[in-house]
Amino acid sequence: MAEKNQDKRYPPNLQGVLKMAMEAGVAPEGAAPVEPMSEERKTFLKEALAEVCRGQTDEVEKIKQCLELLHKEEKSERQGEDDEDERESAFNVLTELCENLDNARDLMVLGGLDLCHSRYLGHVKSGLRWRAAELIASCAQNMPEVQVHLLSIGILPKLLQMTDSDPHPTARVKAFYAVSCLVREQEAGLKAFLTLNGFSVLVRGIESENERLRTKSAFLLLNLLRSHPEQKDTVVSMGIVQQLVSVLRTPHSSVHEHVLGALCCLVEDCPQGLKDCRNPTLALEELLKQRTKELGGKEECQEELDFCESLGMTCFRGQRSDDNGMDR
Repeated sequence: MAEKNQDKRYPPNLQGVLKMAMEAGVAPEGAAPVEPMSEERKTFLKEALAEVCRGQTDEVEKIKQCLELLHKEEKSERQGEDDEDERESAFNVLTELCENLDNARDLMVLGGLDLCHSRYLGHVKSGLRWRAAELIASCAQNMPEVQVHLLSIGILPKLLQMTDSDPHPTARVKAFYAVSCLVREQEAGLKAFLTLNGFSVLVRGIESENERLRTKSAFLLLNLLRSHPEQKDTVVSMGIVQQLVSVLRTPHSSVHEHVLGALCCLVEDCPQGLKDCRNPTLALEELLKQRTKELGGKEECQEELDFCESLGMTCFRGQRSDDNGMDR
């Protein structure tokens, strides 16, 4: 099993060769000088590096072959099933290859991401749509260079549209994954997201019947509120508090923890958010008491219980203290 901290800039075999080369040429401070590298050792490292370079070249060739297939005109309806299978396989290969950041960059340079945008995100076949979105997400994750390119070709509106209304549930989830990779830790992406009313898409995702999309949407909302607290007023002005409380009244699921976390963010240093949560018509205080009773003693729900406690304390126990002070 690969180590979790493996550097994805280089293939695993190249990492090993580089490590050997560094160990062979550098001595720790204060240690005796390193013995000159033997000819046998030099030959071994030279051959190993050549092999790695060949492997990297082979991967670029695989990317080119996949793109050539994806660029081809589609076959007749009678041959369509085999053609679709071939294209899906090409996307699967590309997604696996592009877990390596160098390959993701190569795909971008070779026009693969532009092809996904122009031809496959809107494809009639759902299996090709969601695989294109998955490939985009795989390339964009932790790659600012790729993120900037994708934003420059205007891909975010299409991904948000897919998240919002694609008829296939997997396509919606994969498109949302790509949106998340373009928005988190990417200021230009967040700016475009706000311009496109992206928070409304998040809320509709939280309210959808797609459980995976609901959970991922709520998690991204919580993450964005924590990392960009200046957006709280914008989000509250959309009436999001009422919508989130409505979600809490649905049958219990993993999405509720993130929703409660988001509500906790919206009452902190946000007077309107606090006022909305205190609105008697929401009956939020009673809902929190009921939820605390239901989840009490369940260790796996501890974080959700903590959110219930924090939200209740901020919204209602503090309110009673204020009211008593006014009475005096």
